[in-house]
Amino acid sequence: MSVALVADGEPVVGVIHAPLLGETYSARRGGGAFRDGEPIRVSERDPGRAIAATGFPFRAKDRLLPTYLPVFEAALAELEDLRRAGAASLDLAWTAAGVFDGFFERALGTWDVAAGGVIVREAGGVVTDWAGDGSAWLTSGDIVAGPPAVHERLLALTRRAL
Repeated sequence: MSVALVADGEPVVGVIHAPLLGETYSARRGGGAFRDGEPIRVSERDPGRAIAATGFPFRAKDRLLPTYLPVFEAALAELEDLRRAGAASLDLAWTAAGVFDGFFERALGTWDVAAGGVIVREAGGVVTDWAGDGSAWLTSGDIVAGPPAVHERLLALTRRAL
């Protein structure tokens, strides 16, 4: 379950609950990020050793795959590894908690990314779209998130693909 409050086009509160795991992630702008009430931070892993999460385009493949596949291939070569866990909201929560070191995907819904985006930011991470815009990701669903160094590396890959 993923719920966010968006004010003036920016997510300001986010909550992600994973009932099967018994975990709840939450954040409010300026108030930090938490898992089950305990503070969380993005990882500090070197980008070359990073494990990033992603999702695979399943809608409009003919439009999305030409830009997604080069990023997937480059990320697999430049990072330690890639994972596909399932829900984008949970991938973002785990990025905020340092389980994953980054996340990228295309064409997600606002409901998929709003809560996770504020949680990643409050955990010390950076969230942008594939071109580096700090607010367009919420409406485009093209998202890159992670600690500053990993975000920078992933963003270089997504920009090249665009």
